Parts: sequence; structure tokens; C-alpha cells
Amino acid sequence: MSELFNKKDYLKDLIIRSKKDNTDSIRKELKEAISNLSADEIAKVEQELIENESINVDDIQSVCDVHLELFRDYIKQEDINVPAWHPIDILMKEHDFLLEKSDDLRKITKEIISNKADLDFNKLKTLGKTLEDITDAENYFIKEENVLFPYLEKYGIEQPPAIMWKEHDQLRELIKEIKSILDKREMKSLNDDLLKKIVVLNEMFANHIYKEHSVLFPTALKLLEEQEWYEVRNQFDDFKYIAHKPEKLDIKKDEVTEVNSEGIKLPSGSFSAEELMSILNTIPFDITFVDANDRVKYFSEGKERFFPRSRAIIGRKVHNCHPQKSVDIVEKIVSDFKSGERDNADFWIKLGDNFVYIRYFAVRNTDGEYLGTVEITQDIKPIQEIEGEKRIYDEK
Repeated sequence: MSELFNKKDYLKDLIIRSKKDNTDSIRKELKEAISNLSADEIAKVEQELIENESINVDDIQSVCDVHLELFRDYIKQEDINVPAWHPIDILMKEHDFLLEKSDDLRKITKEIISNKADLDFNKLKTLGKTLEDITDAENYFIKEENVLFPYLEKYGIEQPPAIMWKEHDQLRELIKEIKSILDKREMKSLNDDLLKKIVVLNEMFANHIYKEHSVLFPTALKLLEEQEWYEVRNQFDDFKYIAHKPEKLDIKKDEVTEVNSEGIKLPSGSFSAEELMSILNTIPFDITFVDANDRVKYFSEGKERFFPRSRAIIGRKVHNCHPQKSVDIVEKIVSDFKSGERDNADFWIKLGDNFVYIRYFAVRNTDGEYLGTVEITQDIKPIQEIEGEKRIYDEK
């Protein structure tokens, strides 16, 4: 611990010195000091310095520049050679894009604040557009959380994906805070809060990407078989790409397999597998079923989805399907269902223009034995708007 404090003090001293003497020798010292710190230590040191009122946010810019320079040098040296179609290549290209945009955001913000007496609205517009580009990080987060992470979990790698997901949520929250400041367009907020948060965002992205390049991606490449990478890419294609459009792969989609020649027989009727699948994908709500062992066994694949899903989650532990902040609630619901204390739980949230009703039901057999939990999600906004009666079939 004392060693970390010494490193922090040394870095702080270099920052103060760089204000008066921003020479190559100081930059060399900064590079050497930062190279002896881990990504986590750098983030902690810089965040403490930023939050300390005696250190101006501008003063730490040199550290950001040097750290990003070191990171890019590291990436160039890393031997991750995969073809252009490969999911890891796609994620690395998206990393490059996000890192570049977060750095652009920092530089543009600094220019705006430095020239606050003559506010340049074109630069503000550019700032807003750059933030929109960074907001696309959501599509990169989703591909990892819903496709790559489940494949790693199948090999027993659960903690690293959980940590990465937690960092995704921290980045989401920080982007949301930055957007809120920009929406207000108050010069005091722009001056006092914006650059501070953008510097933190810049560093968080760099540190997060460093961890994925140095730990997550090499681990995934060692564990997953070639066929699994084709499956991952197949499922990546169900989500949006950012920065570039990867080359297409001629991957055959899974075909419907009949359960048997007579289909699925129930006491009140029967279906073919194709009929059942089509019905479940047609009804106007999402269904997810988690079995008695707390693993995802099925989800519907309708046209309109409220929450991202991929086939990689089949067999995934239910608590791994949610961010860390929601895990306790999920486990409590399942526990209450298993004990018989509860049979259902309801939630409702605003999601864009939708008002989403999320319902959980304990599934039991005729003997009352717990078989699992079914989640049903529906946009009830159109239902809330219904008035009067309708008895006539409309002609289109």
C-alpha cells in the first residue's frame, strides 16, 4: 500500500512539474512512471488527483496522452491475429473506434472550455455528435454480455465476464451523466463538471479495453473451438455493429427439428415443433423460461424484443444473465418461488417510448413441484390507451 502512495506522490509531482516544464524529458519520466503502474492503479491515481481541488483537470491531460500512447504501443505489440470475420477482430475494431472517439471528446471539450469567452456552437455540435458515436458503445456491450460472456461461462470462466459487465454499467452511467450535462448547456456545468467526467471516461475506456485485450480475449481464444467462434459470429450478426461492417459469412441458421413424427402432444391438443415455435414467436410478448436448476432453457424470438437475447444464453446460469446490481433481486425471486412463499412478481419500467410490464411466475406441476420460472415481458402502453369498446373488424 505504501508503494502505491509513493507512486501516486511521484506522479502528482510530475504533473505539477509538467505545468511549468512540458519538455520531452518530463514526458519521458511520465511514460516511465506510468509503465510501472497497472491499469487499475493508474485509474485510481488519476481519479484521486482529479477529485483533489488542488489539481486542475487540465493538469492531468498529459497523463491521459502518455497513457493512451503506452496503451496503443501495447496493442501493437500484442499478438492477436485473427481473420477479419472473427468476433475478436470485430470487437478490437470497435475498441479502436471507441477509444478514438473518447479521446476526441476530451480534446474538443478542452478547446471549448479554453475558449469559453467566445463559445463556438459548431464545436458544441461536434461534441454532441462525438458523444452520439460513443453512445454506440451500447451495441458493443450487448454483443459481449449476451454472446461472448455465455460461451466463456460454459468453460467455467465466470468472474472476468462479471467484472467486465460491471465496468460496462459504470461506463453506461458515466456516458449518461455526460449527456445530461451537455443537454443543459450551462457554461458553469461545462466548465466545472464536463471535462472532469470526460477525462475519467477516457481513462475508463482505456483501462477497460486494456483488460479485454490482455486477459479476456486471449482467454477466449484459448478456450473456444473454431466451430464455437462461427456460432458466436452468427449470433453477433443479430446485433448492430459500430464503426465498420464486417465481411459476411455464409453461416447456415439452425433449422427446426421435429420432436418426433407425431409432434408435441398435450392433453388439450398437439403441435408440430414448427407450429409451436411460430406461435411462441407470434404472441405479442417475450417469454424466457429458467428451469429448476436456475439455467435458461428457452426464450422466444419474436420480431420486437425489449431486452437483447442470443442463443448463447441457453444453459446459462440465470444470475449471469443480469448485471451485478440486479443479481440479488433475481436470486430473491427464484428463492421465494422455490420455497413456495411467492408465486409471482411484477415490475414495470419506461423503456424509450414503451411502458414495459415484466412479470415472473413460478411454474409448478400438478403436484405443486417447482419446475422453474417463466418471465413474460410486454409493452402495455397501447393497452393503457384503449378506451370504450371495439366490436367491428377494421378494413385496411
